[in-house]
Amino acid sequence: MAAAEFINLVRGWPSTTLLPTEHLSRAAQKALADPSIAFPGMLYGPDEGYCPLRETLGLWLTSFYRPEKPISKERITITGGASQNLGCLLQVFTDPAYTRDVLFAAPAYMLAFRIFEDNGFAGKMKAVPEDDDGMDMCALRKVLEESERRTPEQQLSKPSRPYSKYYRHVIYCVPTFSNPSSRSMPLERRIELVKLAREFDALVVSDDVYDFLQWPSDSNIPTGITKALWPRIVDIDRFLDGGAERSGADGFGNATSSGSFSKICGPGIRVGWSEGSAKFAYGVSQAGTSCSGGAPSQLTSTYMNILVKEGTLSTHIFEILQPAYAARYKTLMSAIERYLCPLGVKLPQSRRNVVGGYFLWLTLPNSINADSFAERCQSEARVIVAPGSIFEIPGDSSVKFDHSIRLTFSWVDKDLMVEGVKRISGVLESCLRGEGPIAIRKQDDKDEKPF
Repeated sequence: MAAAEFINLVRGWPSTTLLPTEHLSRAAQKALADPSIAFPGMLYGPDEGYCPLRETLGLWLTSFYRPEKPISKERITITGGASQNLGCLLQVFTDPAYTRDVLFAAPAYMLAFRIFEDNGFAGKMKAVPEDDDGMDMCALRKVLEESERRTPEQQLSKPSRPYSKYYRHVIYCVPTFSNPSSRSMPLERRIELVKLAREFDALVVSDDVYDFLQWPSDSNIPTGITKALWPRIVDIDRFLDGGAERSGADGFGNATSSGSFSKICGPGIRVGWSEGSAKFAYGVSQAGTSCSGGAPSQLTSTYMNILVKEGTLSTHIFEILQPAYAARYKTLMSAIERYLCPLGVKLPQSRRNVVGGYFLWLTLPNSINADSFAERCQSEARVIVAPGSIFEIPGDSSVKFDHSIRLTFSWVDKDLMVEGVKRISGVLESCLRGEGPIAIRKQDDKDEKPF
C-alpha cells in the first residue's frame, strides 16, 4: 500500500486557491503599459516609498479602522513586508547597549526571534504570559519594573540622529488573532498597554497582518465584516491624551503598526507598510538598507496601488477570503471538537463573537509532551504540527508550552484538515494508552460525512 500523503498543519501560508492571480496580472499589465507609472516604478523611489500607494493606503486603512481623524500619507512608509519592516525599525529606533530588553507576548511568533538577535538582542528577550485577552498587563508591568531595577544605564553605541530616537524597551505583540495563540486583545487592555509604554519609554511593535481576516464565530451569521474589531494600538497612541504631540512628548510616539499584503494577497508580493507618527514613519524610511537601495518593493507597489485604489482588493477580502477562511476555520474547529476534545485536548482561546487569523492553539493532556508528540505525529501519522516549544522566548524559561501545539487552517484543503486531525487523534490515543508507534492507512470513510 502506498504511503499516506503528508499533511502540513504548520505552514502559515495563504492557500494557493485563494491567491488573486488574475487581478494581479491585470494590475501589472495596466501599470507596465503606462509609462507614467512604469518608469517611476522601475527606478529608485523616494525613501518613504511609492507616494500614490501611501496616499491610497491612508484612505483604505481609514475606511477599515475608522480612527478619529484620517490617516495621512505622512504616517506611512512602504516596506518589503512586516519582517523587513521590523528589521528596519530596530536598526533606527533601538541601540543594543542602551535599549534594555525586548518583551514578547508569549507564546510568540517564532520567526521574529532571529530578527531581534541580528540587531543585538540575544539574551535580552523576555516572555510576558498571555491570558484569554492576550498579553497580561500586570505581568508586563512587573517585567518592566524589574528591568528598570536590575539593568544599569548604558551609553549609546550608535550615533545620535535627527530622524530617530532610541527606546529603553521594545514590546512585540500580535494583538488581533495572534500568531500562534489566536487570542485578541480587547480595547481596555490596548489602552493600558499604551499607557505602560509611555511610562517606561517603550516602543510597542504591533504586528497587524491578520486584522482583515475576520468573521463571525457563529456560522449562521454572514461573513463580510468591513470594519476592524478594535482600534489598533497605534491609533490609541495617536489620540490618547494628545498622542505624540502631547506636552513633553518627542513626536515619535510609543507605538507602530506593521501591515502587509502577505496574508491577504500573497507573501511573494513583498509589499508592506509601517505606520506611526509622521516623525516615526520618516525615521523607518531612513534605515541604511532602504536609503541605499531606494524604496522597497517599488514596482510591485504600483500594482498594489491599483488593486487597493479601485476596490478590487477589498472585494477579494470581503467576498472571497473571509468566507473561505471562515469555512476552513469551522471545519478545523469541528474536527478538533469531534476527534480531539474527547481525548482531553482543550482550546484555550476565548470564544468571541468574531474570530479570525490563520491559527488555532491547542493544549494537550498534561501527560503528553508536545515535542515528542509532534515527532510522533510526523513519523507515524505523516502530519506536521508545531509544538509549543518553538514559540517560547529564547533565553527565558519562565513561560513554557510543554503541552501545547499550533495548527493552521490556511494552507491545506478542508478534507485534508479533517484527515489530519483524525490521524492526530490516533497518535494521541496511542500515547494515552502508553503504546508505541501506530500504523496509518489511507482513509476514505465514505459513509462518514460530518462536515
